Order: sequence, then structure tokens, then C-alpha cells
Amino acid sequence: MTDTANDPRIATLQTCYTSVLHDVMRAMGLRDFTLPPRLRPLNPEGVLTGPAFTIEGRIVEGADPHETLLAWTGLLSQCPGGHVWTAQPNNQLVAQMGELSAETLHLKGVLGVVTDGGLRDTNFILRLGLPCWGTFFTPRDVVGLWLPTATGTPISIDAVTINPGDWVHGDRDGMVVIPAAHLDEVIEKGVAAMQTESKVRAAILQGIDPQQAYLSYGKF
Repeated sequence: MTDTANDPRIATLQTCYTSVLHDVMRAMGLRDFTLPPRLRPLNPEGVLTGPAFTIEGRIVEGADPHETLLAWTGLLSQCPGGHVWTAQPNNQLVAQMGELSAETLHLKGVLGVVTDGGLRDTNFILRLGLPCWGTFFTPRDVVGLWLPTATGTPISIDAVTINPGDWVHGDRDGMVVIPAAHLDEVIEKGVAAMQTESKVRAAILQGIDPQQAYLSYGKF
């Protein structure tokens, strides 16, 4: 898996807001691409976008602490720069990202973290500036409790399937998954939609009736 940190599509998507990309994909006939609202950014400022490095795991009661730490550090080693750590940990018990792990990923050029699970050491992560999305906070970690079961395979968060190579894109409004096969089309249409919205906004500010603006530009 290659480092995509210099992929120009990242810079383009960082200018796009999630609601526009949602509307574009809905109009394209895509379905089940919006992650559930329980997934929230630790810092709602800015945009997290990039290809997913997928991880799945599970609780293993009584697991050997050394084994769990070996497995965890192995995950940190595998995650490539220019990707988003994207995990389905299958539990609401332990944190899936903390201080040392976030520092490690940040130094590797990983773009951010999305986990359907917990975060800890959140003040440190906020100061570090690594974008992290999760569902809850807890001081409890993976040691002796959690092991990965797969990387680089499809994972599911509720009805949304995230395949390796799909892109995640989120801001304050929430997060969507852009299928790899449609990425370039979604970007092109997203940029065009924002340009159209700017025209609608300008028309409204000039006093044009909102319904007339919609009929003129086909968007509102």
C-alpha cells in the first residue's frame, strides 16, 4: 500500500464540505455511504479526508497483555502514511487510540483516525493535531483485552461498508465514505456543485426569490 500524502485529490477534497459530497453521491444513485452520527470528531474544526486503511478486531477476555501489545504495535507499523486509520473494533469497552499511538501515526504521516470505538488521552491528541473520530471516551486501553482480526479487508459500520481503497471524508456535519470506483467523479461533481451553490448564494443575497433561484440553477 503506497503513501498517498501527496495525492492532489486530498487537497481538492479538503475544500469540499461533506454535505455537498453527500448530495452528489445521493444524486448519483449511491446508497449506504453515510456513517452513523455517533461517530464524531474530537476536534470539529477542519476536514479529514483520505483513503482508508481498514482494521477489524474484537475483545478477547483474558488475552495475554504482551500478545495484545505486540499485535497493537504491529498495527501501528502496518498503517501507511497518507491514509486514514479506519477501524471497526467491535466493542464499546476500550479505547482504540491514545497518546503514544497517535504520536506514532502522526510522525508516519497518517492523515487521521476513524474508529467505531473509544478514544483516550484526548487533551494530548488535541494538542498534537491528529484528526481523530470516535464514539466515546474512556481511560481503559486494549492491553489484555483486545486483538486485531484483520487489516486491509472490508469492514462495516452499521449499514456502511468500507473497502480498502475507499475514501472517508468528514467535517463538523458528519462523515461519508466515497467508493474508490467513483472517487474522481464525486470530486469533479462536488467541486461543480459548490460553484453552483456560490451562484445560488449570490442570487439570494441580491434579493432573488429562493424558488426562482432553485429553478434557475437546479440546486438549493
